[in-house]
Amino acid sequence: MTPDAMKRRTKQFALRTLRLTSSLPQTPEAQTIRRQLCRSATSVGANYRAAQRGRSTNEFKAKMGIVLEEADESGFWLELIIDAGMLPPGQVTSLRQEADEICAIVYTAIQRAGKQA
Repeated sequence: MTPDAMKRRTKQFALRTLRLTSSLPQTPEAQTIRRQLCRSATSVGANYRAAQRGRSTNEFKAKMGIVLEEADESGFWLELIIDAGMLPPGQVTSLRQEADEICAIVYTAIQRAGKQA
C-alpha cells in the first residue's frame, strides 16, 4: 500500500469512527467510550502523517509505533462497544476489522523499517 493510500485509509477510519460514535447511547459509560475512541481513532491518521514526515528511520519507527498503539486501542474500544451491547455487532464489526488490518499493515511497516536501518 502506498503512503498516500494509507493516508486516505487512516483518514477514512477516523471519519467512520466519528460517525459511529454519534450513534452511541447518551449514557455516561458510552460518553466515556465515545471520547476515548474518537481520540484514539483520529490519532491513527494524524500520527501516520507525522511518521511519513520522519527525519530518520528511528523517528519513523517511533511514530509508527504510536499509530500501532492507537489503532490497537481503537480496536479495544470497538470491542467494548460490542461486548457491552451499546450497538449491534453488525454496525461495529467492519470498523473493528479495519482497526485490525491497520495494525497488521503498520506492524509490517515497522518490521521492514527495522531491517533497513
